[in-house]
Amino acid sequence: MTGSKAAVLELQGITRVFQQGDTELQILCGVNLTVKSGEIVALLGPSGSGKSTLLQISGLLESPTSGSVLMNNIACQTLDDEQRTLLRRQYVGFVYQFHHLLPEFSALENVMLPQFISGVDRATAKARAEQLLVKMGLSHRLEHRPQKLSGGEQQRVAIARALANKPKILLADEPTGNLDSQTSEKVFNEMLTLVRETGLAAIVATHNLELANKMDRIIRLNDGVLL
Repeated sequence: MTGSKAAVLELQGITRVFQQGDTELQILCGVNLTVKSGEIVALLGPSGSGKSTLLQISGLLESPTSGSVLMNNIACQTLDDEQRTLLRRQYVGFVYQFHHLLPEFSALENVMLPQFISGVDRATAKARAEQLLVKMGLSHRLEHRPQKLSGGEQQRVAIARALANKPKILLADEPTGNLDSQTSEKVFNEMLTLVRETGLAAIVATHNLELANKMDRIIRLNDGVLL
């Protein structure tokens, strides 16, 4: 139940237009969306429908052409770059289709690093990283570097890293799209379990309707319009 819970993210009349020479390309058309604490939302849509752009704007990595983004009731369009970076670091976790782990660091260190950036001491960061990796089934892989991990294990580390700083919302862009179907389902289920245990909000872009049906709500983006 999410009805009485606070809104973590609100998108109000979001548009995004790109200029290509003399042509304007409309990617998002007046998108309105509210995501509440504890709610996991599946974002469906064909390639090129604007899903990634919507997630980028939701995570304050990109500014809309018009409209408002509210994060925990903070109006983000009035913030400068430094303020947006701090807000993003405090409230948002990202998972992408490709893990983007740092190859020279172990799984444990990859999950510790974002905590260091946020000023967390080493002992606390290590304990948090270990806790998350164990929950993702990687207790035996803590000291392994990415090249020694399978694709599914690498993505588990990326999910743990996204949750390391205890964000309010997780934004996942095809988080299992680069995995085979069996591994995809296992990693996806582990991610959903961890997100539900944590109680944060999440938007998960996926092409997989079976996986989408495991979430609390499905929204569809088509030609920049949210259905």
